[in-house]
Amino acid sequence: MSVIDEEHVRGGVFKDINPEDEDAQPTEIESLCMNCYETGKTRLLLTKIPFFREIIISSFTCSQCHWTNTEIQSAGRIQEQGVSYTLKLKSKEDMNREVVKTDSATTRILELDFEIPAFTQKGSLSTIEGLLDRAVAGLEQDQPIRRATDPDVANKLDQFIQRLKKLKDVEEEFTLIIDDPSGNSFIENPFAPQKDQALSVSHYKRTPEQNAALGIQDYEPEQDDKPANDLETMRNEVLVFNTNCPECNSPASTNMKLVQIPHFKEVIIMATNCDSCGHRTNEVKSGGATEELGTRITLHLTDPADMSRDLLKSETCSVLIPELEFELGMAALGGKFTTLEGLLKDIKELIVTKNPFTCGDSATTDTAEKLEVFGKKIDKIIAGQMDVHIILDDPAGNSYLQNIYAPDPDPEMNLEKYTRTFEQNEDLGLNDMKTEGYDRFIDLAPKK
Repeated sequence: MSVIDEEHVRGGVFKDINPEDEDAQPTEIESLCMNCYETGKTRLLLTKIPFFREIIISSFTCSQCHWTNTEIQSAGRIQEQGVSYTLKLKSKEDMNREVVKTDSATTRILELDFEIPAFTQKGSLSTIEGLLDRAVAGLEQDQPIRRATDPDVANKLDQFIQRLKKLKDVEEEFTLIIDDPSGNSFIENPFAPQKDQALSVSHYKRTPEQNAALGIQDYEPEQDDKPANDLETMRNEVLVFNTNCPECNSPASTNMKLVQIPHFKEVIIMATNCDSCGHRTNEVKSGGATEELGTRITLHLTDPADMSRDLLKSETCSVLIPELEFELGMAALGGKFTTLEGLLKDIKELIVTKNPFTCGDSATTDTAEKLEVFGKKIDKIIAGQMDVHIILDDPAGNSYLQNIYAPDPDPEMNLEKYTRTFEQNEDLGLNDMKTEGYDRFIDLAPKK
């Protein structure tokens, strides 16, 4: 069976970008030119960027006035959490960072008090400089009309446009924020796999208003007249519910199980298996509340047998390898219940193998070589040929690394409890939670 026939069997309409595939031709449709209002031609190509996600590329050309327009729209699923990127631009090299900005993203420049609201621009794959050029072009579009109708506003806008253009010289440091509730926007880290000190990434739970703007319908589960769930029953059975595959969107099933980890706490393990495309995924959720103190676990790797230690990484846990100057932020790999070897392989796969900006035309030789060296170092750590420390830093306190000497202390592992900072509480949404004084309202409630 050919690759194309197999795609038809799977029912997929998105194909990987392949210059040798002569059958991957765009669809052409006639459409109205918004410049001269004559009939033009739009070409649509449904494709899939390897290791990234599905996109729709559209290109419009008008043979009458020669006006052209191109757009990129994400055709993938909306992510479980929104994402916010904050970048401190300090040099002209930062202007070359690649940016994926969806139409649902809001762009802000704090120093100019400038904001591009969501759904006012189409999605684009560009650079920081291209992002600024596009903003300038949008502001200059109606300037001739403003100069004739309202000269004062036009002059003030001209001054602001000059300030916006001057940002491209990066004579002074400024801050760029891209906030995307859909979670599909991205700013490149040119220092990957090392941490980018100028770039911070945070994930957050969407508000009901943001869900409504994205077209996600909130619903309330049907209330059951039966008593509360029997925890003992949940521990002894696997719950199954229907869902869609995140890769091919075909109907699939997700299995959920409540598991007790010895010397730790209960966790919820969810696994999805798609019979159509064979995609498999698993995720771990903490079965308890956020701990009063954060947890930092430091393990000194001295033996290859350490790779078989069980490990629970929650969504809020960061992974650090100081010897490699490497830091993996929270929510990057989601929640996982695996071994230390499995975690290191997932890190290598995420940073090296499935990095969308290290393959194709966007890849540079220096970046590819640097990541290849990083991948080899990970392999040496797995083989026990490097003396390193693995640090799991979880401000929520819901991560775990197996102590093979339990119940005695592990001489190579250090478990530290610490008080969270205000910023960590903000990321966890704890600063907005008010739990004091509720007893007073309970006492005032009418008695039945």
